[in-house]
Amino acid sequence: MNKPHNTDHIWKRAEIESPCVKLCSIHPETKTCVGCKRTMEEIGNWSRYTPEKRREIMNELPQRNQELKQRRGGRAARLSL
Repeated sequence: MNKPHNTDHIWKRAEIESPCVKLCSIHPETKTCVGCKRTMEEIGNWSRYTPEKRREIMNELPQRNQELKQRRGGRAARLSL
């Protein structure tokens, strides 16, 4: 019986670490993604950034998350005009 070929290398991928959570929508005022909190520029350049640059940005994202939690007013703000 022939020895099977080792095909493990086919399934291994060097994925780029990303904060994407697949909730892609750009906030109209801040121009950042409401899912991952990256700017449009960061999203566009992500694959060209070094791993260190990506890690630096990812470390900033929790703070950005807090900034985007401020409500814009919604219905209550429109009714008060």
